[in-house]
Amino acid sequence: MKKTVIKYGIYGAIAICGLFLVSWFVLDDLPLSTQEALGYLSMILSLSFVFFGIKHYRDKENEGKVSFKNALVIGLLISLITALVFGVLDVIYTEVLNPDFMDTYYSQTLKTMEETMPAEEFEVKKAEMDAQKELFANPLMTFLFMALTVFVIGFIVSLLSALILQRK
Repeated sequence: MKKTVIKYGIYGAIAICGLFLVSWFVLDDLPLSTQEALGYLSMILSLSFVFFGIKHYRDKENEGKVSFKNALVIGLLISLITALVFGVLDVIYTEVLNPDFMDTYYSQTLKTMEETMPAEEFEVKKAEMDAQKELFANPLMTFLFMALTVFVIGFIVSLLSALILQRK
């Protein structure tokens, strides 16, 4: 089980890093909302290795059987590897490669909100955004948030994969 988790966790990590780099270099001119949607799509695609890892373990290492619990554990561990690597990648991106990202993201988001919201609601949301911006100025918080985001999606993928692939 350990080899499967490491192997498919690394595959997921490579996939999420590769898709991140492609989106950074190729899709940089797209609006932030589109980039954000593509980011979530790349997380889901990268976490498809959870399904393949559980299936590999069941079919190749465990004589065609895997319990729901073992499948879920395998999926969560693969997700954890992918999530941790993405958290580190995101910190490198926001701190080293594109240190202006947070300022750009927040200014564009505030501009969109100002154009689409009533003034009173905008002021409330702006205060929330300012607090979030301060929070994300800390690289540890950026790491935790991004890793947790990927892990939560990985939990859902692991749950669904374990339900589909369990076989006694």
